[in-house]
Amino acid sequence: MALYFFTMSAHVCPPFRSDHIGSLKRPAELLRLRAEFDAGKITRSDLKVAEDKAIADSVAEQRACGLKSFTDGEFRRHMFFDGFFDNLDGMTTIENPSREIFNMYVPDIKAFFESHAEKAAATMVCTGKLERTKQMYRPEFEYLASILPADEVKNAKMTLAAPEWYHLRHGSHAYNHEIYKNDAEYFADIAKAYRAELADLYDAGCRNVQFDDPILAYFCSQDMLAGMKAAGIDSDAMLDSYIKLYNDCIEGKPKDMTVGVHLCRGNFKDGMHFSEGGYEAISSKLFKELNADTYYLEYDTERAGGFEPLADLPAHKSVVLGLVSSKFPKLEQQEDLIKRINSAAEFVAKGANQTVEEALQRLCLSPQCGFASHAEGNPVTDEDVRKKLTLCHETAKAVWPKDA
Repeated sequence: MALYFFTMSAHVCPPFRSDHIGSLKRPAELLRLRAEFDAGKITRSDLKVAEDKAIADSVAEQRACGLKSFTDGEFRRHMFFDGFFDNLDGMTTIENPSREIFNMYVPDIKAFFESHAEKAAATMVCTGKLERTKQMYRPEFEYLASILPADEVKNAKMTLAAPEWYHLRHGSHAYNHEIYKNDAEYFADIAKAYRAELADLYDAGCRNVQFDDPILAYFCSQDMLAGMKAAGIDSDAMLDSYIKLYNDCIEGKPKDMTVGVHLCRGNFKDGMHFSEGGYEAISSKLFKELNADTYYLEYDTERAGGFEPLADLPAHKSVVLGLVSSKFPKLEQQEDLIKRINSAAEFVAKGANQTVEEALQRLCLSPQCGFASHAEGNPVTDEDVRKKLTLCHETAKAVWPKDA
């Protein structure tokens, strides 16, 4: 049974002392069958049978690694952000989109258009009034819940798309201006849909959700901020509008539903990243103004900067330190991880006027991102994944022996 530690109502359990971001390596057989489904060779029912088995096997593996937070590995998705906008009335898929509808200062957009890709990937824009008329993530959650003991359903985690995902990418092209006069109107309907989705997930028994958001981390990139300035965009005002959007999305959520936000700088096919920059550019607003309970933060390389911004973390919030890399097979050393956790705790303590031991109770450990934000995943094997998740658990036991 998980123990709950509260220092000025610090939010933990979930997140758990050893946690993970969500996506896991898809089995080769599942990828093969998905390709057959895409080619029209098997039915949706055939694919679902394979997905269900792969998810059940994955949950068993997560348990064997010592994890208490279970996900479906995002095995039913192609990309980590699938599930919300593609099920929202009013959104339209644009195949072979032109360069003109993108904001080129967005790090991943810039990287793709400067690459040797034959064509831009499909995207989505709003062409009608946005309405949630069907379930989105609930079916994924319900299957995951069905294969867990009743007392562990509350630990199951659903990963969600960032609400501002398409707005930063497309700016004024993100929505039809005959439908929405301005960003505020557009955001209002996104928030309304997300409130309904969170309520539906809660009704199904979900108590643990995580928004996956590289967009917020892009505001740490000096290159993007310079690009926005050159385009006449007020980056501070834009970040403020995104934080308000988040708060509107989660307004009224039940107190026993944990809302986390995961920030990373890109984790595309083969672990490709897109931006660099420390959290000091956004930490005050991120931690103090965005009404999340916890933050899953990339911290596996120097591109994420130091732990100093953690001094801005309010005493009632927690952070999951993404110190273990999901991008590459090299296994981190437990001694190094423990040193880094203690170093982070010093800054958390300083900002909240706490002891280091008190600050440690508001920290957890995980990989910096998922192992397969894209279906094909990172260049790691199943054994690499097991070793890294087990390392998180064993390290957590060393740091937090009472509740790891």
